[in-house]
Amino acid sequence: MLHDHPLAPGPAPVAVRLARLNAAIRSVPEPSIAQAALAAALDPMIAGKVALVSSFGADSIVLLHMVSRINPDLPILFIDTELLFAETLHYQKQVAALLGLQNIHVIRAPREELFTHDPEGLLRHFDPDACCALRKVAPLAQALAGFDGWITGRKRYQAGTRADMPVFETDDKGRVKINPLAHWQPGQAAAYIDTHSLPRHPLVDKGYRSIGCAPCTTPVRAGEDERAGRWRGRGKVECGLHQGAENDTSDDRGQAA
Repeated sequence: MLHDHPLAPGPAPVAVRLARLNAAIRSVPEPSIAQAALAAALDPMIAGKVALVSSFGADSIVLLHMVSRINPDLPILFIDTELLFAETLHYQKQVAALLGLQNIHVIRAPREELFTHDPEGLLRHFDPDACCALRKVAPLAQALAGFDGWITGRKRYQAGTRADMPVFETDDKGRVKINPLAHWQPGQAAAYIDTHSLPRHPLVDKGYRSIGCAPCTTPVRAGEDERAGRWRGRGKVECGLHQGAENDTSDDRGQAA
């Protein structure tokens, strides 16, 4: 059981305890890994006070649905960059109402920061990294300050930068970071959505397989990587929320969970 390896304060360093959790998760039957990891994440004796960070994007409803069945009052952090698709904003409200999610925190960059660093909303054109840092990374860092851990919906197959991602890790601040769907393969999210008759993000049917800000997201063509439509032509593959957070805290890196 994962509960045999709690992350509560103890003599073993966090890295050792995370490695034990990743070792334990490998013994869980594959169809149950996501639920087992999520159950561990929501156990305060294991990860403390946690939040789910959700973009309400193409596959986001999978984890949101799983969480709604365990704890619909779990804090859910939704970053509104104020550059999102109108469809995403509508979908966020639709999904929250459908699943009975009661504790959604909408996070935005402070107005004074936007006026100082991006007064005309054009920063994305000449420095997309700075735009992401301003509208996503900094607001999330501030929102996470009150939490001991956070849950993400990242999957290893989505990008080369995620190929070695463990289920349990720490971020660059030492918080526990849980990736319950790390081991999922292409098609599993769609199958889950179909099985549970959940609504898809309306842009999925228009070819969008990874959905971020409207100005920096395009449909994905046949044969392309799932995230090829993000920052197309800019040589950028991550927004920065997860860069630098993958410390080597596990012996599970690069292995199928």
